[in-house]
Amino acid sequence: MRTASIARRILACSLLSLSLYAYATAGEPDLYDKAVTSSARPEADRKRDSLDRPAEMLRLAGIKPGMQVADLMAADGYYTELLSRIVGTNGHVLMLNNAAYDGWSPDWPKRIADHRLPNVEHRTVDLNHMDLAAGSLDAVLMIKIYHDLYWVDPKGLWPKVDVPVVLEQLARALKPGGILLVVDHSAKSGTGNADATRLHRIEEAFAKQDIESHGFELVGHSDALRKPEDKRDLLSYEGPGAGHTDRFALVFRRR
Repeated sequence: MRTASIARRILACSLLSLSLYAYATAGEPDLYDKAVTSSARPEADRKRDSLDRPAEMLRLAGIKPGMQVADLMAADGYYTELLSRIVGTNGHVLMLNNAAYDGWSPDWPKRIADHRLPNVEHRTVDLNHMDLAAGSLDAVLMIKIYHDLYWVDPKGLWPKVDVPVVLEQLARALKPGGILLVVDHSAKSGTGNADATRLHRIEEAFAKQDIESHGFELVGHSDALRKPEDKRDLLSYEGPGAGHTDRFALVFRRR
């Protein structure tokens, strides 16, 4: 009886210790929170955080120190910088823009000037011929740019993109089990890619089928960027729709 009593006390103390440890560490920031709250980030980036919730997106994708990651159509590098801070000195980040995105994002050179982010490499690429080494990447991010693969620019400033070729290149560049994170503006159900040009949106169900048909498996999602009140009939990036779109966040694994 005495032995059983002692065992119960030991178990109770162990459970109490675990509870106290969990309580003490529950509020501690992880590497994603630390990257987002870094005082070295530009103020303009910080203003975006409440809308884009980057810590949750990068946590969802499972980005880790030492990874080799590509930020596809990175624009001015908002996510590139966060990736740089998370993957660390043993990791590497490809900041990929095509010529159009470079032109539309004039501040991107400041992001990496004077070796500010020494593990970041900027490349200007042709989406149809990105020349990414096979099996060289652990993860690829496509943040609000998947719909642009289907965008047809009436002014001719955006080159025609061969979408299957782009997705096949990404699948080839990722290591087996590598991750593709896709975040984009939701279009109405049943519209497929029809609103990519008119509204800069794309249907979530279409995205899932399209990406899975090119060597990927859907393994996760997040509702953190959902806005169910969005009627999905407004232009996503300017005017009254800007900042008020329903967005899906999907994680795919390269088969």
